[in-house]
Amino acid sequence: MNSRRQPDQALPVSAEGLGKKYRRGWALRETSLVIPRNRIVALVGPNGAGKSTLMGLITGLLRPTTGEITVFGDRPTGKGLHPAVSYLAQQKPLYQQFTVTETLMFGARTNPTWDQRYAEYLIEQAAVPVDARVATLSGGQRTRVALALALGKRPNLLLLDEPLADLDPLARETVLRALITEARTQGITVVLSSHVLAELEGVCDHLVLLHKGRVLLAGDVGRLSADGTPLGELALNRMRQAAQEEAA
Repeated sequence: MNSRRQPDQALPVSAEGLGKKYRRGWALRETSLVIPRNRIVALVGPNGAGKSTLMGLITGLLRPTTGEITVFGDRPTGKGLHPAVSYLAQQKPLYQQFTVTETLMFGARTNPTWDQRYAEYLIEQAAVPVDARVATLSGGQRTRVALALALGKRPNLLLLDEPLADLDPLARETVLRALITEARTQGITVVLSSHVLAELEGVCDHLVLLHKGRVLLAGDVGRLSADGTPLGELALNRMRQAAQEEAA
């Protein structure tokens, strides 16, 4: 199951001076960053840091107030996802009355780049019963079906906004391991937003740390933690430093 279309040569995401303002204030501002190809990116930060806003701007669901953003060299239009991008939010929008087979059929009808054999392979690997209705599946099984939908599109960039938050620790570990294996095998860039820093240890090789709508830290984990500091500790230390600077 290793064959897939080659990723675009352009960067998955490039942003310069990016900002998004709502009535209540700035959710994201003065954000400049690059997400390289073939990375597993940890997008971390406290609640309200701007993680979901950044993902919304990448998908085109939100329009920037300032600056610009490109996805594989194209500016998001707001008329749907870039064809090379898949997005999975915590809510996992699945039709509860559909069987797993019907869910994959829906994926085939709505995605021109759909790979039915690959989607079926992912379901088989997860041991999810194809005749079962989504409403009867466990949380872990529903997540695996949602991932099969997202990956069956054969994306070059996969955005995951807290997709494991409703799973127990064992299910999170199992699903995350399967996801990362597929991403590395298929050459997919993954941006994984999570509050559970410990689950990202040893998984992510690139870090984007947001705090109050700004980028505190961004870059390859190997460079940022050259002294051996674990990813979670690195992020927490930088957030503590920012809080102390604000209080001073």
